Amino acid sequence: MKIQIINKSKHAIPSYETIASAGMDLRANIDESITLKPLERIIVKTGLFIALPIGTEAQVRPRSGLAAKKGITVLNSPGTVDADYRGEIGVILVNISNEDFVINDGERIAQLVIAKHERAEWEEVTVLDETERGTGGFGSTGV
Repeated sequence: MKIQIINKSKHAIPSYETIASAGMDLRANIDESITLKPLERIIVKTGLFIALPIGTEAQVRPRSGLAAKKGITVLNSPGTVDADYRGEIGVILVNISNEDFVINDGERIAQLVIAKHERAEWEEVTVLDETERGTGGFGSTGV
C-alpha cells in the first residue's frame, strides 16, 4: 500500500526495522530537549504529515523498550490518525516513572502501525443472539 507523506522533520521518514515488523518508529522533531517529569504529559511533534487511504488508520503505539525501561508510554494508546486528518502527527507521551525523562531531537518516541478497518452499520434490535458466555465480562472466563 502506498501512502503519501510530507516530511518536514530533520529525520528520515519512518521505516520498518525488519521484514516482519508491524510498526515503524516515530521520532521527536524538536528544537531543544524536553524534560518530562513524573506523571507529566506532553504532545511531541514529529514533523510528519500523511494522507491515508479511506478504510485505513495509523495507530500510534508505545515503544515497548521505552515503556519497560523508562516508564514512558503513549497516553491514549493506541492513538488513531484518521484517513481524513492532514495535520502534523503528534504523540501524547506520559511519564509514569518516578524519574525525569529527557526527550532529545530524533529520539524514537512511539511506533506507527498502519491498519485496515471496517465501518459499522448499526442494526437496532430488541434482543441479541445468545452465546455460551452471555453477559459475563471482566474476568468471567477465567483469571
